[in-house]
Amino acid sequence: MNRRHALGGLIGGATSALAQSSLPPLRKTGAKPRNVIFVLTDDHRYDAMGFLKGQDWLETPQMDRLAREGVYFRNAFVTTALCSPSRASVLTGKYAHNHKIVDNNTPIPPGTTFFPQHLQQAGYRTAFVGKWHMGHEGDDPQPGFDHWVSFRGQGTYLPSKPGLNVNGKRVPQKGYITDELTDYALDWLGQHPKDQPYFMYLSHKAVHADFVPAARHKGKYDGKPFKYPATMAATGDMARNRPMWVQNQRNSWHGVEFPYHSGLNIAEYYQSYAESLCAVDDCLGRVMDALRQRGELDSTLLIYMGDNGFAFGEHGLIDKRTAYEESMRVPLLARCPELFGAPGRTVDQVVANIDIMPTVLSAAGLEAPAGGDGANFLPVAQGRPAQWRKELLYEYYWERNFPQTPTIHALRGDRYKFIRYHGIWDIDELYDLAEDPLESNNLIFSEKHRPVANQMRTRLFEVLEQTGGMQMPIYPDRGGSSNLRHSNRSKAAEFPAQLEREPR
Repeated sequence: MNRRHALGGLIGGATSALAQSSLPPLRKTGAKPRNVIFVLTDDHRYDAMGFLKGQDWLETPQMDRLAREGVYFRNAFVTTALCSPSRASVLTGKYAHNHKIVDNNTPIPPGTTFFPQHLQQAGYRTAFVGKWHMGHEGDDPQPGFDHWVSFRGQGTYLPSKPGLNVNGKRVPQKGYITDELTDYALDWLGQHPKDQPYFMYLSHKAVHADFVPAARHKGKYDGKPFKYPATMAATGDMARNRPMWVQNQRNSWHGVEFPYHSGLNIAEYYQSYAESLCAVDDCLGRVMDALRQRGELDSTLLIYMGDNGFAFGEHGLIDKRTAYEESMRVPLLARCPELFGAPGRTVDQVVANIDIMPTVLSAAGLEAPAGGDGANFLPVAQGRPAQWRKELLYEYYWERNFPQTPTIHALRGDRYKFIRYHGIWDIDELYDLAEDPLESNNLIFSEKHRPVANQMRTRLFEVLEQTGGMQMPIYPDRGGSSNLRHSNRSKAAEFPAQLEREPR
């Protein structure tokens, strides 16, 4: 599908001059500037890739290829498991308490700098294609991007009004969204001169609910047996010392006993999710084919990442937001043989969404500006000795329109995870990730582990203090008062439309 009539040429968006005018230039490292393509998906949990066998029958041949030919980051995380805060952390290299976009409704604070603005200043052409989802429902072109294709809010898998925003003009959506966004991205890439470096950010709607597979993938996994998570149990060892709010949430909007206030079947839900993911995998193959045709496949840094995870019954929950592994852990793959050398490397160090900004800037031969919270992960991806973080801060701020999940701060180390809840009278959590990777046995009352809990609690507040996170961002109510107003919704057929209306 050719959309070059809608591209408006390479100049496209009108944001570049304004974006570059007020930024001081970054120091150059002397490294060769490299083309970068960053592909982000929505709600893609860390183990939903074929080579990891999250479900035995799941197939993702292109993701498997990326891992086989590039670098697989085994311990990749987001610092907030929610769309807008996570995406803002990608673009700013900062924790949510610093960039201030703490939920899906908060407007972008004036003066916010996105790292593609620095790339523009360094001579890169930049493009954004796909889901923006920051600042509530807007889809206007944003600073840092010469070319712009987006849609309002969550968008839709199939064509609907108001369509797409292409460089400030409203254009109808003509086909399945994952394929169409890939078309736009490859049309822009196909017009790009080979003598100018570029950065392209391809941001998919998939695999956000309500899942709608492409017609060619619908029914692909019919009849496949779903392996239910062990921690889905409501009682027994798997529920030992679980916080009361988690137990109560089982029978709520984000719980397995009344999911989305409907009769939703978790196994069927995952099947639709997996089928919707297939088009994303196809997209990666198309991108690599296009790079090969341009003679740039081995010299371009291609990064694939999810914006947050997603639970399918773990701890009795669905959705994200929590500090459990299924929520905050994401897939992260990178390919660039000229940069990484030997293929098939697995990185064990903890990397995160806040690391994307300094990493991409480093690939462009630029030093990241001061004041960020992330770090350049290229050295660990290359297998070189490097000082690296020993723990990662996680934060989530209570949302009025989804009040079932409290404010959460957590510290995720190499061995232990400590989770603290704010504004609710309940217990904290401590997990030994080496002995208990499913986070099924809360050790918070273990005398043996009391020193670990105390040490991590102290360290949590030290990290918050050091990063400026001791004050909680509070904003006026937006996005409705509460999902409790939907408590009478009990028909499964009603929940997909509700998902599209609610900011998630």
